[in-house]
Amino acid sequence: MSTALGISVVSIHLTNKTDVVLFGNNPILGGNIMSFNIQEAIKRSIQTEKNAMNFYQLGAQKMNNPDARRTFEVLALEEREHASHFYKIYQGSDIASFDAFMDASPDNESSWISTIARLISADFTEQKALELAMEREKNLEEALLETASKIDSPEIKAVYELNAKETQHHYQLIESEYARLMGMVHESDIDTFVRE
Repeated sequence: MSTALGISVVSIHLTNKTDVVLFGNNPILGGNIMSFNIQEAIKRSIQTEKNAMNFYQLGAQKMNNPDARRTFEVLALEEREHASHFYKIYQGSDIASFDAFMDASPDNESSWISTIARLISADFTEQKALELAMEREKNLEEALLETASKIDSPEIKAVYELNAKETQHHYQLIESEYARLMGMVHESDIDTFVRE
């Protein structure tokens, strides 16, 4: 049994038709005890990527620093692209139009939206938004990798692994912007400072 991120998953392998039973709170695999199939996991992944896109869109609107705003705008576009990767392998018929789904109002109940909304209504700063984004991306990467490890279908597994890799890149992009914003040494300047 795995317990990463407070998630307990009975040893399972997901295929296109295999039902699974999960315990815990993996944003991709679902909440409390429930049963579903891989297509439900893919649908949840589309929704998670949409929530992440909306998170970055809302955060960008509040950014005063143009570089931080641009980082969030780029991330919002990339999250939309991630959702499209999942949409391409989704076999359900309940999301007729990808664009209409992605352009719909944010899911205010999602943890992505509720956390950025709380930050916006409290004491929003670019620093806090970037810290929150790094935390969200790290958690998402772990959830994507855990989900990928449970999938037998090479095509579906590859989509999860690709999105995990791109999510790691997001973390690094945010971390770099955070360092710049905080006046820390940027990784491209490290050799200069080490040699002096």
